[in-house]
Amino acid sequence: MKQAKYQSKIATFSTVFAILTSVSADSLLANPDIVDSGLSPVQSTKENADYGLRNGSALVVPIPFSNPAIGAGLSLGAGYLFQLSPDADTSFVGLGIMGSDNGSQAHGLATNLSFGSGWSLNLALAEADIKYDLFFGSLKLPIKQDGELFNGGLSYAVSKTNTFGVNLRYLDTSIGLNTDGTSIPAELLPDLQLELGSLGVSYEWDLRDDGDYPTNGSRLSAAVNRGFSLSSASRAYNYASLNLDTYHTVGEEKVVAGRLSTCAASSDAPFFDKCSIGFTDGLRGFNPTQFYDTRLVSAQAEYRQRLGKRFGFVAFGGIGWTGSEFGSLTENGDRIAGGVGLRYRVSQKFPVDFSVDVSTNNDSEEFLYIFVGQRF
Repeated sequence: MKQAKYQSKIATFSTVFAILTSVSADSLLANPDIVDSGLSPVQSTKENADYGLRNGSALVVPIPFSNPAIGAGLSLGAGYLFQLSPDADTSFVGLGIMGSDNGSQAHGLATNLSFGSGWSLNLALAEADIKYDLFFGSLKLPIKQDGELFNGGLSYAVSKTNTFGVNLRYLDTSIGLNTDGTSIPAELLPDLQLELGSLGVSYEWDLRDDGDYPTNGSRLSAAVNRGFSLSSASRAYNYASLNLDTYHTVGEEKVVAGRLSTCAASSDAPFFDKCSIGFTDGLRGFNPTQFYDTRLVSAQAEYRQRLGKRFGFVAFGGIGWTGSEFGSLTENGDRIAGGVGLRYRVSQKFPVDFSVDVSTNNDSEEFLYIFVGQRF
């Protein structure tokens, strides 16, 4: 295996797991912004690399994870990485399964094909059976949700820094209570059995110096989507999000990163397509099924420092607001959280970290996060 052919195979292949963990855990089968971020093309470091389907490499990787939605678990996947042409980024085809300690499970397959000349295609199929707690006002509802998801996108890089894309999603999902003796609120009844389609456009402006561990630069990513019912009475809604990430080197092996996020959704959107602290923005410190509404604004900052070749640590904090209108966001209170984390570089050649973070919020709740890569 010629490892110089590809940028970190662990980083590339972790996108396969992102389909499972984001489809099942971070997006509750639906949030396209999280899924799309997991399927974004991976850049290749071409050092006289051979190209063509036959010159690829196979990989099998287990990845543990932990998040507030479904708890701790393990993803296991197998994939094949290759380069279709000399000017193309790394492509992959992979499949994976995941399971968590609360009984959630999912399996799926995905491909991300880079054709060179700026064109890229990604496709994903997943099936999941997920258990989580949904906060609805003062109620905490133990939810079980199963469903099938197809997600696809075609993107074109008009330059090294500007990429436009179109996205398509199909979702067939059913939702029920994971307990007896509790009734579902009337407002949630329209979301219990859904067959949905979604069409969207996306844009990315990327000035970062590295896709895995940026130390300088910025990235603006935006997505606008139109969702509609395929199986029942007419139901259509819009949802859109924008994230601005910045990175600055402040000393040797020291980086300060920041993220500003905003989101808007129609009032008719299902709860899992609304704006959520933790889902939409990736903010650590809150259960992502607790604070969601039709509007969101949040800000985060993180200090990152390397401690030798293998280890590093981070300190992070953030604040967010959700509400029915942008003008009334602060009426529902401030959501403030912060914490620290440990990083272990899984490869001496490529800047990819195994991450363990602990956070606490202004409600005195603590959460553990385990994942691959950086939060943003």
